[in-house]
Amino acid sequence: MSPLTDADRARLDAATAALDPPFAVVDLDAFDANADDLLRRAGGVAVRLASKSVRCRGLTERALARGLRGILAFTLPEALWLAGHGHEDLVVAYPTVDRAALRELAGGEAHERVTVMVDCREHLDAIGAAGARADAPVRVCIDVDAAWWPLRGRVRIGAMRSPLRTPEQAAAFAREIAARPELRLDGLMSYEAHIAGVGDRPPRRPLLGAALRAVQAASARELSARRAEVVAAVREVAPLRFVNGGGTGSVERTAAEPAVTEVAAGSGLYGPTLFDAYRAFTPRPAALFALPVVRRPSATVATALGGGYLASGAAGADRLPRPVLPPGLRLDRREGAGEVQTPLRGRAAADLRVGDRAWFRHAKAGELCERFPVLHLVRGSELAGEVATYRGEGCTFL
Repeated sequence: MSPLTDADRARLDAATAALDPPFAVVDLDAFDANADDLLRRAGGVAVRLASKSVRCRGLTERALARGLRGILAFTLPEALWLAGHGHEDLVVAYPTVDRAALRELAGGEAHERVTVMVDCREHLDAIGAAGARADAPVRVCIDVDAAWWPLRGRVRIGAMRSPLRTPEQAAAFAREIAARPELRLDGLMSYEAHIAGVGDRPPRRPLLGAALRAVQAASARELSARRAEVVAAVREVAPLRFVNGGGTGSVERTAAEPAVTEVAAGSGLYGPTLFDAYRAFTPRPAALFALPVVRRPSATVATALGGGYLASGAAGADRLPRPVLPPGLRLDRREGAGEVQTPLRGRAAADLRVGDRAWFRHAKAGELCERFPVLHLVRGSELAGEVATYRGEGCTFL
């Protein structure tokens, strides 16, 4: 459940009284508290900012000023754009075959600040074909599969990412990188999405929660041992500047591994609804959006304009935005959150009038920024300015 109250509605409405919805806001007090909590949970291990979960340069810079270090970018074009704005220590989280971006990386100064993700020979060939040179080598990071394969490999639990899994496979790939003078091995990454991105306390489903906790604990034990072996095997081939792992949902667990030098996090800054289902931490809801009530089709239903801001991933109710203010709203089961309208039910719907606002939280974090050109900044009951999203700066990287 959302911890937001009628008092939060009153201050948000007061701060944004001059704005016409739809619009999105970020509560600066909540954002800063969430940044501080991520650093606390990491226990002194560096926290690299996952920029796809923020998608706003102004708030990226705010988080870095708060103590997060380095950026885990979504795509190479995004990383090059951020490098052009003065950012350094950029790691691209996903492999790229963007020929134009690779040519720009290989032919410019950004190769000293940007590291690209690789997990197969084709990635290395693409970098070489883009013009990478021995006198200006491109930095690369090896992505290693973090999924758990119980029952002698007959079952896979985790995201389908890298084909590299074992220490032997990673070391062999590291040797291939070392044999190419136009490349420089910079780091190693393994992201346990099934732990960091899956809440272990699903609402009203205690048995599922118990099963998830057991699976995640067993997977974490296996990964911790394997990750240490992989890192040791790769370091016998070449030094590693960093070893990255984890995400918002696994910061404490991943940071405790001796082999890990940094954890990645970003979603925890905004505190979307998917992170309401964790036992270990409770981020404050920092990012919200407001929709105008434009219809009253019945005495018990209030209809808002727009709102179909669905989160990526396997389709399900947990991917829908959630109406949170006034407390007591819920989506209509048949219509859900729609492109043109979102009918609202629940005990609070009867009191909403045409022209009122309904406040929502997105299921995920940075995806909200693809819907709005600016984020209005709120502190308490006052408007503290605005910052452009990537969309507002004319950038749609994917």
